[in-house]
Amino acid sequence: MKFRLMDLLACPYDKAFPLELHVLELRKYEERSSPFKRKPACEIYCSFKGRRVEELKEDPGCDECIKFEVAEGALHCSACGRWYPIMDEIPILLPDEMRDKKEDLDFLKRHTEKLPKHIIEEGKPWNLKSL
Repeated sequence: MKFRLMDLLACPYDKAFPLELHVLELRKYEERSSPFKRKPACEIYCSFKGRRVEELKEDPGCDECIKFEVAEGALHCSACGRWYPIMDEIPILLPDEMRDKKEDLDFLKRHTEKLPKHIIEEGKPWNLKSL
């Protein structure tokens, strides 16, 4: 998942924006060059810098940002407490009833040491404390 996508994603449950991004594995592709004619490329939220665009005082780093992909990670909505996995560079933002509980719990178990406590123990629709 490109950092740039965070400027567009909102929680599918309650439409809260921005989501928290927790990077577990990052891949860098050196051969990529920036296609952005204007910078910052993001309109509202720069996930690469972790700030709203209007707060950026320095170069946002778009030329560097485009080289990275979040290979594994999690998105978290601080409004409703839901979390969504990022696997194989793809954010999986499905409604609760379409999610695979076993796959999500396996993801949490695999990354217990790296993910924040509020996702592991309190995340919705399920977490490791509710087992």
